[in-house]
Amino acid sequence: MAIEILTKADLYEFRKSLLEDIKELFNEKNPHAKKWLKSTEVRKLLNISPGTLQNFRINGTLTYTKIGGTMYYDNQDIDKLLENNKVNTIPNFFK
Repeated sequence: MAIEILTKADLYEFRKSLLEDIKELFNEKNPHAKKWLKSTEVRKLLNISPGTLQNFRINGTLTYTKIGGTMYYDNQDIDKLLENNKVNTIPNFFK
């Protein structure tokens, strides 16, 4: 069995590599997120009723794909919907 000696420089390089890997994991959007969501998943995600989701479909707020009797929603479209409806608040300095 061969013996390997670790130096402080080796440990420093390992630490540097490990920190870079951790940063990449935090900077990625959820890579395991599903591309397509069913109606029940969208309703839970947005905390909305079936009627509200139906209104989003009818008025074109949220696009969907229908296969058979099941409707699917693109996760990116939901992200866009949330991003486009973001409200910037103005701090209240006069309280």
